[in-house]
Amino acid sequence: MAGFYLDFEKPIADLDQKIDEMIEMSSKDGTDLSSEIVRLKEKREKITKKIYSNLSRWQRVQLARYPKRPYTLDYIERLSPSFVELHGDRCFADDHAIVSGIGKIDDYHVAYVGQQKGKNTKENLERNFGMSRPEGYRKALRIMKMAAKFNRPIICFIDTPGAYPGIGAEERGQAEAIAKNLMEMAVLPVPIMVIVIGEGASGGALGIGVGDRLIMLENTWFSVISPEGCASILWRDASKAEMAADAMKVTAQDLHEMGICDEIIPEPLGGAHKDYDLMAQQVKKVIIKELDELMQLETSELIERRITKYDRIGMWEE
Repeated sequence: MAGFYLDFEKPIADLDQKIDEMIEMSSKDGTDLSSEIVRLKEKREKITKKIYSNLSRWQRVQLARYPKRPYTLDYIERLSPSFVELHGDRCFADDHAIVSGIGKIDDYHVAYVGQQKGKNTKENLERNFGMSRPEGYRKALRIMKMAAKFNRPIICFIDTPGAYPGIGAEERGQAEAIAKNLMEMAVLPVPIMVIVIGEGASGGALGIGVGDRLIMLENTWFSVISPEGCASILWRDASKAEMAADAMKVTAQDLHEMGICDEIIPEPLGGAHKDYDLMAQQVKKVIIKELDELMQLETSELIERRITKYDRIGMWEE
């Protein structure tokens, strides 16, 4: 059971270590410790439920960044085994931080666009840690326009610490690429579902985040800036990220309460990384349910509803 644990999971880690030690002892000298192992496993489950039923905003941010969480390709492989990836922006390069292509989910032919992180250091370098460059956003828009041409709904998976802030990206028009995506996605004549599967930071997330539905997994966050970035600006101290997360209200629960997030998908106990298949099944149910409704709308009504949805964000009544 040993593995990577977050700070708040220390009580779980301690119990896992004891369980592993007892299993090893039992196999070595034949001592029957089965009843004690069962007792510890029951205790572990109770503690896990207690911890995960009362997570703070910062703890959810940490979970959203958990390195073992399923990423975009993990979902696509389970939702659409026949997925065909499409590459390149037809202008400069193929940005591996963005995955795009076409596939079939049940009876729906769809286009996928999503940010992809790596599972190890080598993959993270190839994927640029999920931070898109301008060519990534242009590739995404190319695929989305192709989807519109063939009347395919679009599914966007968001999981990024932000758009890449390097000099090369700025020279090639990072801000322009994101801004163009916002403008074009607002009026694309096909349903767009945006699903936050990890962290959704800044314009890097919004660049593929305009849609008819914003769905968030239970332990994800979505904000104009990361908690560390906010803390650096407000208090000139990135270590105060926990305070910033509370001040900004970045979690799925916060955004749902504010009317920005349309639906929250529950995660398995302990997080999405505990059961990839179950998590994918949960995501699939929501996708099919939403597409069944969105595909019935006339194009003009679909676009009008989408624009109205964003017009309402930030409006308050006293």
